Amino acid sequence: MTAPAAEPSASHLRAESGAAALELTVLVPCLNEARTVARCVAAALGFLQTAGVAGEVLVADNGSTDGSQALARQAGARVIDVPRRGYGAALGAGIAAARGRFVVMGDADGSYDFTSLLAFVDRLRGGAQLVMGNRFQGGIAPGAMPWLHRYLGNPVLSFIGRLFFRVPIGDFHCGLRGFSRDAMLGLGLVSPGMEFASEMVAKAALAGLPIAEVPTTLRPDGRDRPPHLRTWRDGWRHLRFLLLFCPRWLFLYPGLLLMLLGLGGFALGAAGRWLGVHSLLYTAAATVLGGQMIQLALLTKWVGIVSGVVPSQRWLARLSPFLKIENGLLAGLLFMLLGLAVSAGLTIGWGATGFGALEPEQTMRVAIPAVTMMILGAQVAAGSLFAGALSFNWASAERNGRASQS
Repeated sequence: MTAPAAEPSASHLRAESGAAALELTVLVPCLNEARTVARCVAAALGFLQTAGVAGEVLVADNGSTDGSQALARQAGARVIDVPRRGYGAALGAGIAAARGRFVVMGDADGSYDFTSLLAFVDRLRGGAQLVMGNRFQGGIAPGAMPWLHRYLGNPVLSFIGRLFFRVPIGDFHCGLRGFSRDAMLGLGLVSPGMEFASEMVAKAALAGLPIAEVPTTLRPDGRDRPPHLRTWRDGWRHLRFLLLFCPRWLFLYPGLLLMLLGLGGFALGAAGRWLGVHSLLYTAAATVLGGQMIQLALLTKWVGIVSGVVPSQRWLARLSPFLKIENGLLAGLLFMLLGLAVSAGLTIGWGATGFGALEPEQTMRVAIPAVTMMILGAQVAAGSLFAGALSFNWASAERNGRASQS
C-alpha cells in the first residue's frame, strides 16, 4: 500500500527527499482525534524547530472517519493510512514508515507534551535504544488518569513487568516513549492491539537492549468521547501477554514447587511411612501436575523461539545438545520401564501368594509411585515428540515461504 504524499513541513526537513538524513520521527497513532491531532502535530513540529532536530511528524491513521487525516496534513504532518485496526497495528506500520533514525511515539489525544521531548532524544543519542517516559515521576494532572489505573492497574502491571523481565521501569505502560527505529524493527513486534506496548518492553529486555527512563507529564486528554482503552479488557490482555511471554512465572516456578512437594511426600511416605496412602495419592497428583507444568514452560518457550517471537536464551543454547527428541524419548521410556518393573514386581509377589487378598496399605505404597513414574514417562516422551513436530512444521513453513517468494 502506498502512503499518501507528505505535505511540506518546516525548514527542519533538510534531507533530500526527506529521507535518510532525519534524526527523529515523532510518531502519532490516530483514530478519530480531530479535536486534538492538529495541536499535537503543531507541538511536535515546534519542538523539532526549537531544539534544532532534523525530523518529521508522522501520523499513522487507523481508519479515522472524522477528518483527522486532513487536519494532520494541514498542520504539517506526513500521514499514512493503516487499514489493519489496532493500536499495535498503527504503531507497527508507523515504525516501518518512519524516516528518522530515532522514533518518539505518543498518543494523539493531547495528553502528552510533545514540546518536551529533548530528554528522550538525549538518552537515545547517549546509547539507549528504548527510553520510557515515567508519568509518576514527571507528574499526573488531576483527572488525567483514572483512580483505578493510577493506584491499581498500572502499579501492579509495572511491578509484574519489572519482576518478570528485570528492567528498572517504574511506568511500564507509558504511551510516550522513544527508541531506535532499527533496533525496534529487529525485535519483530507483532501484537496488533494495546499489548503492543508490553511486547515492546518485554522483547527489548529479552534482547538485552539498553533501556532508560525519563520523567514525563500527563494531562487530561482533549476528547469529547470515551477513550479507546478499556480498563478490564486491555488490562487482562497486557497481563495475559506478560504471563505467556514469561512462562517461568506462569508454569515453571509453580511446576517446580508442585514437583518438590510431590517428591518430598514420596520420600516421607517411603522412609518413615509418616504419610498414609490417601496422602500419597495427593503427592502423586502434585508430582504429575508439576511435571506437566514444567513441560509446558519449556514448550511455551520453545514455541516462542522457533516462531521468532522471542529471542533464543543462553541457557537454552547451552542445553540444546541434550534437548533432542531421542534423548527425551529415551528418558520417557526409562521412566515408563521403571514404573512397569516395579508393577511387575508387585504382580510377581502377588502371584507368590496365590493371587489372594492384597494388603491395601502396603500394596498402594508401592503401586502409587510406580503409576506416577509411568505417567511422567509418557508425558516426557509425548512432549519430546510434540517439540520435534513443532520444529519440523515451522522449518517446513519457512522453506515453503521462501520457495513461494522466489
